[in-house]
Amino acid sequence: MTREARGPKEGDFITIKSYKHDGSLHRTWRDTMVLKTSENVLIGVNDHTLVTEDDGRRWVTREPAIVYFHKHYWFNIVAMIRDNGVFYYCNLASPYVLDKEALKYIDYDLDVKVFPDGEKRLLDVDEYETFSQRWHYGKETDRILKANVLTLVDWINHQKGPFSQAYVDLWYQRYQELLRRSH
Repeated sequence: MTREARGPKEGDFITIKSYKHDGSLHRTWRDTMVLKTSENVLIGVNDHTLVTEDDGRRWVTREPAIVYFHKHYWFNIVAMIRDNGVFYYCNLASPYVLDKEALKYIDYDLDVKVFPDGEKRLLDVDEYETFSQRWHYGKETDRILKANVLTLVDWINHQKGPFSQAYVDLWYQRYQELLRRSH
């Protein structure tokens, strides 16, 4: 079986591409290190990762961030590890697909930001309304996204999965082990 057929393994680097509903490229992350893959989940880390915006603007992530993607949930989660705590940025987005080129998903504009003290903010509601009308997301997509916001908030409130400090510590430690091994 070829590597492409199996998918990336621990320590491999992949590209992540987010698209808008109309199929246009939104943002690209180069060289995300894979920490774990399973049938439904991919966990990785971005650390000083090059990001390219749809307008060609480029920037580099400032801190290590554990990224969580699931094939059945309409969100992905970025846990940014900073000196003053873990900040979460959650994108409401289609479940991911992985091909030879990249991990890909459709970004649906709505975001939830979670602060180290537990405060939650729903972001970009206006942007969601604008693009929903422009690209005709449809009632079913709207229903799925709103249901997934509720699932996401439940995960946050119960510190489930990526929202657990133990999860962040475990995967950050694994990342550091892989870095030491590669040097």
